[in-house]
Amino acid sequence: MKIKAVIFDLFGTLIDSFNAQEYRQVLSEMASSLSIPENSFYELWSGSFNQRALGVFKTLEESFNFISRKLNKPIDENGIEKAIRIRKDYTKRTLVPRQDAIDTLKQLIRLGLKIGLISDCTFEVPQMWNTTMLSQHFNSVIFSCSVGIKKPDPKIYHLMCKKLKVKPKNCVYIGDGSSQELSGALQVGMFPILIRSPTEKDSVRYDKDDWDGPKISSLSEILTYFNRRR
Repeated sequence: MKIKAVIFDLFGTLIDSFNAQEYRQVLSEMASSLSIPENSFYELWSGSFNQRALGVFKTLEESFNFISRKLNKPIDENGIEKAIRIRKDYTKRTLVPRQDAIDTLKQLIRLGLKIGLISDCTFEVPQMWNTTMLSQHFNSVIFSCSVGIKKPDPKIYHLMCKKLKVKPKNCVYIGDGSSQELSGALQVGMFPILIRSPTEKDSVRYDKDDWDGPKISSLSEILTYFNRRR
């Protein structure tokens, strides 16, 4: 098997996942801005992740209005604007590469590998992507909210292969196991690797894989794998 491309997940892989305690605090602040009970907001926000990740709600305002309708509780424009700022500020703070991310990407590129990104995320991420330090190191990126497909749907992996002009069997996929992404990658013929940083605690993950396959604890470990194959 000749590896021609490495495809990465974003949250919990190239950047840290949301910390559960910090994430809950941010949602509490958003709920307060909207004058919505915290527990009700948390339940509906978490429960509507798939709609946001699939682009059903194309803006944060649409997400807030959905919650407002569900609770039959009107929200004012000032509250919406404040909640949007809170969410965007938090997203911006999370879009920081892990310590070894940039160097690992550069070295993989030097090895002649194509680099892809598949992220299940909401629209704030693609809106900010080009401002991040990561963006310049990818041949192709796919955000679920932009294409209306999320992991582990085979279509999203095949779409990336089409963009990179490679076959699934020639791809390594690296992710933290959210969205059953590793099982999905394996199903289409990729070589999946789980990454779990020992320094990351109490992370927010949706639909986690029950994974007993290859595993690394840092991005730089993947270089050892490729150097052995040279």
